Amino acid sequence: MRKAFISPLKYVQGENEIMNLGYFIKQYGKSALLIANPDDVKRVQDKLDHTKEKFGVTIIESGFSGENTRDEVKRLKQLAIEKNCDCTIGLGGGKAIDAAKSVAEGDALIIVPTIAATDAPTSHSAVLYTPEGAFDDYAYFKQSPSVILIDTTVIANAPTRFLVSGMGDALSTYFEARATALSYSQVNAGLPNGSKDMNLPTIGTNTALGLAKLCYEMLLEDGVKAKLSCDSNIVTPALENIVEANILLSGLGFESAGLAAAHAIHNGLTALEGTHSYYHGEKVAFSTLVQLVLENAPADEIDEVLNFCVSVGLPVSLSDIGVTEVSKDDLMRVAQIACIPEESIHSMPFPVSEEDVVNAILLADQIGTEFKKKAS
Repeated sequence: MRKAFISPLKYVQGENEIMNLGYFIKQYGKSALLIANPDDVKRVQDKLDHTKEKFGVTIIESGFSGENTRDEVKRLKQLAIEKNCDCTIGLGGGKAIDAAKSVAEGDALIIVPTIAATDAPTSHSAVLYTPEGAFDDYAYFKQSPSVILIDTTVIANAPTRFLVSGMGDALSTYFEARATALSYSQVNAGLPNGSKDMNLPTIGTNTALGLAKLCYEMLLEDGVKAKLSCDSNIVTPALENIVEANILLSGLGFESAGLAAAHAIHNGLTALEGTHSYYHGEKVAFSTLVQLVLENAPADEIDEVLNFCVSVGLPVSLSDIGVTEVSKDDLMRVAQIACIPEESIHSMPFPVSEEDVVNAILLADQIGTEFKKKAS
């Protein structure tokens, strides 16, 4: 039986860590191409200036367009050549990070998240978009980023909603990993450059499943305290733990232990217009509840998840993600997207039909709505 595990070469997090960015640049040379939105650069400009002076490095600003398109990647690669850049830095949120991955293609890549809203920073994949901002394709690279550098002072001063959304994304990690392990399904860690043409299917390791479980345990222990810390813009041990759970543990978990129904259902929910103003992790939180209903998980486990979500402000019903009116046909459209052959819902340890998904969404919505009424 073939197993695989993938991870970044180095992960560093702490207060004011961006001041040490120059140290990591010097591991590759003297200059780096910085891919970031201008607003994110402004937030940390003083720290960038400090690290350039302290370590004697050059950071070339790229004028990133804001979309990770094929043309933008081509332009950025040419700029890196023209400026003799020795490494690439992706600083900010998801699209800047994905653009940096696309430029570096797995070599000499430093990722500096300024929010902890998803687990994408650690992965060896990126999403490409059209110039209009629509989905284009997935790209996979030969390895994960070389360095993940997280400045928790910056995270603490970002809007709390980003941190909470990251907790929603991380919430699904253990339950999807558990389902994938039970079904012996393929995990992304074993796919060379994203190819699914391997002769041998590759399952997750016990290590990855253990990290996924730790991710869930840390959310339950420190989620509320971390939210309060972020509300007050202060770094505390609880905040540090949740940043680690949101980015590192969840990132290693989803790539090396697998995705299942929750993320597939999230993808289906994006077809409902009301959900468009909600973050990825917010929709994943509700989708996690739907997966538990699909599994007929024990009532105690569902209650534990509901308690956690309500305590930190994550969605537990359709209305919480902007869907106040929905027809059976609308939900069938969601289910059809969630159940396409390529989707991760087929990593569940039992067959899942479109009708199963519709019914699970309806029951999860009812359970979450009733729970909120009792809680209030």
